[in-house]
Amino acid sequence: MTRARWISLGALVLLLAMLPFVPRGGGDDGTIRTTGHVARSGSLTAGYGRVTAAYRRTIDRVLDAGPVAGRGAATSSARALVDEVVRCATFEGQRYCLGTGWTDRTQVQVRAQAVRLVESPAARRTAVSTTGDLSTYDALRQAARMSPPERARAERAELTRAARSVAKVWLIRHQIQGVPLPHGFFARHPEVRRAAVTTGSTARASSPPDTNGRHRVKHWRDYPDEGKVLRRSRVSQQHRTYWCGPTTMQMITWGWSHTKRSQTHWARRLGTTTSGTAITSMVHVVNQATGYDRASYAGPYITLDIGDWSFKQWKLLMARHFVDYRAPVVLHPVLLQRYFPYLDHDGSGHFQVGRGYQKREGKTPLLGYFEPWNQQRFHPDEPFISRVQWRNAYQSYRANEAHFQHNLGV
Repeated sequence: MTRARWISLGALVLLLAMLPFVPRGGGDDGTIRTTGHVARSGSLTAGYGRVTAAYRRTIDRVLDAGPVAGRGAATSSARALVDEVVRCATFEGQRYCLGTGWTDRTQVQVRAQAVRLVESPAARRTAVSTTGDLSTYDALRQAARMSPPERARAERAELTRAARSVAKVWLIRHQIQGVPLPHGFFARHPEVRRAAVTTGSTARASSPPDTNGRHRVKHWRDYPDEGKVLRRSRVSQQHRTYWCGPTTMQMITWGWSHTKRSQTHWARRLGTTTSGTAITSMVHVVNQATGYDRASYAGPYITLDIGDWSFKQWKLLMARHFVDYRAPVVLHPVLLQRYFPYLDHDGSGHFQVGRGYQKREGKTPLLGYFEPWNQQRFHPDEPFISRVQWRNAYQSYRANEAHFQHNLGV
């Protein structure tokens, strides 16, 4: 071997040896920065579970309670419309309501809220700018216009997807809300993935839960000072006033596949109409069109009611998603000026891409998100809104809580 080749080989070996010490992160480029306290225990997540015979019986009971002949009357009274469309199923102690997602509320409570929303003067939302979130009123009307077989197929598919994600729901309740896991949980759910525990430079499998179903979980202090996903250059503004859903989906899938599909494409996939997009459709398409639903990332995305969550629990869920799962969140706020000061006036329910947080010593942390709404596009006299936002996390939490569904996609 010539001297030149020996020198080249030596340079290559030196470069490979130095790779572990090359700094990563820095800047808003979508990488995870691991500054701060290092976690000493991992977080669990789950892949897709199987649909048991008990789950199938539950799904059949919910479908049997639906309409059997003719189409529902979209002009029916609010109570009749809600009772026909809003139905819930309980899988292994967790309740899922059609169109709403996983919730701690009873079917009676979910229905009562839906009636209030439909009967309210703002049900048709003529007083605010609508950016593309589907209202309860419009969702009920859409469901009522479907034929019974068509609606039954859609409802069976939605409930089946829910049944396959019940382990993920239990893990969130356990890790974030402190609810003990039921007896025999891990034996019934082999789809649960054990996250690695980081100790110095080594990684090992996390310890099994104790006999009471408790598992050592991470706290806010265990997470780094900052965590981000998705590159800031892969952003878009919505092309139509009612396309916040397709634009949010465009940015999420662009971040996964590095391929930018049109907003028209995503509007078709989501079933978006001029009335907007349903969050359950958003969650379903994230699972279909990306790999973020893998057990090595977030597991199957779910629509989760956080109406009774504290800010402490909410920010812990954000940190877990961005750092442990390396996956974005489908934020579902209401666009009000008191929460988003860049708005020229109040707007409707909305979708945003949650993609990071930053801790601040002695201050409320910041939440990073992609904002598809640019009011200036549709009203040239109004201020421009940037796509990349870093804002007070508590204000985002309040905006999500203030939304009539107070849920999000995680």
